[in-house]
Amino acid sequence: MSKITFLGAGSSVFAKNVLGDCMMTPALQGFELALFDINEERLKDSENMLNNLKLTLGSTCVVKAYTNRKDALRGAKYVVNAIQVGGYDPCTITDFEIPKKYGLQQTIGDTLGIGGIFRNLRTIPVLLDFAKDMNEVCPDAWFLNYTNPMAVLTNAMTTTGGVKTVGLCHSVQRCIPDLFEALEMESEGVQTKIAGINHMAWLLEVTKDGVDLYPEIKRRAREKQKEKHDDMVRFEMMFRFGYYVTESSEHNAEYHPYFIKKNYPELIERFNIPIDEYLRRCERQIARWATMRDELVNNKALSHVRSHEYASYMFEAMETNKPFKIGGNVRNTGLITNLPKEAIVEVPCLVDSSGITPTYIGDLPQQLAALNHTNINTQLLTLEAAKTGKKEHIYHAAMLDPHTAAELSIDDIVAMCDDLIEAHGDWLPKFV
Repeated sequence: MSKITFLGAGSSVFAKNVLGDCMMTPALQGFELALFDINEERLKDSENMLNNLKLTLGSTCVVKAYTNRKDALRGAKYVVNAIQVGGYDPCTITDFEIPKKYGLQQTIGDTLGIGGIFRNLRTIPVLLDFAKDMNEVCPDAWFLNYTNPMAVLTNAMTTTGGVKTVGLCHSVQRCIPDLFEALEMESEGVQTKIAGINHMAWLLEVTKDGVDLYPEIKRRAREKQKEKHDDMVRFEMMFRFGYYVTESSEHNAEYHPYFIKKNYPELIERFNIPIDEYLRRCERQIARWATMRDELVNNKALSHVRSHEYASYMFEAMETNKPFKIGGNVRNTGLITNLPKEAIVEVPCLVDSSGITPTYIGDLPQQLAALNHTNINTQLLTLEAAKTGKKEHIYHAAMLDPHTAAELSIDDIVAMCDDLIEAHGDWLPKFV
């Protein structure tokens, strides 16, 4: 029996989306859906939920929960990763509260910046343990990484881990629908070309029937920018650098040195930047789970509509050899020629029975490559810190982060990193 293993299956809503999609896919009938999570209560909840869903959908997939990770992985053909190491409390709170003492504000803190660095450092060792298990019990499996920080974790699994890995993010999928809805434009029939790095990929081309839509997009965006809205940072970046970026304004506000500045507090109001947004989201999700648990877990009539998540469509393409195109995060094997070969880039990829084939992009416009470089620098130094166990590379990663470097002195950056290392305690490996 072929197996799809879901690591972090206690994320019940996401597990429902991905594995519910699999249950609806004819080519995946009869597959074992193997669930693993370190939280046994949440694991049991997801098992109950998926068994109810299986009955509703009439699927022949077999749902099985495991408390031993290696057993869950054994013989897997595909592995989906959706873990969060350290959770909201204590680790995400630590990522926000200690930098705040130094005057460093964040919005999301899960990809780049000081929050992203430390999320990477506590997650990489766990993923490399996954890789060790996979190389032993399912060496040919594909690893689909949905966990942030996407680029560094995908890089660690691909290089150090030696596992066939692709990173998957919603930002490419949502880019055109969200932009066109906001600008009251019709997105049907629109052709695009998107490439860059995760959360900072660029809408390089956007056409319909051969007509370039960028002039109209920019015209409408300038009109919209006259009033407060949720995408002001991305529009400003488009006006200044020429191209629209895939990920949200709250993320991009902290990827660059231009928007969150203690000496210019009026910028936060001007660009409608939600400081501490991720903390609020986590608290809302925790509160929401308390009210929706019964609705999901014990609902004998639980229904499902196939989602837009890539995973089931990718599995289907590999099983049937019917090609499917994704925006995937993969090693830069000459795909984007003016970004480092050591980087993970986000490019269109073709999926079929031969696996995942990324497409060649060539050079990005120079200003876009330069912006990507500023984030890649921190990504690669974070990876170096994880590989070597040397504290100095944590400092390097933080000192090269655009937002952190724009706000703090070198001495404060080092002191802040030391405080974060101490506060994380056993959530981090030991650094020297």
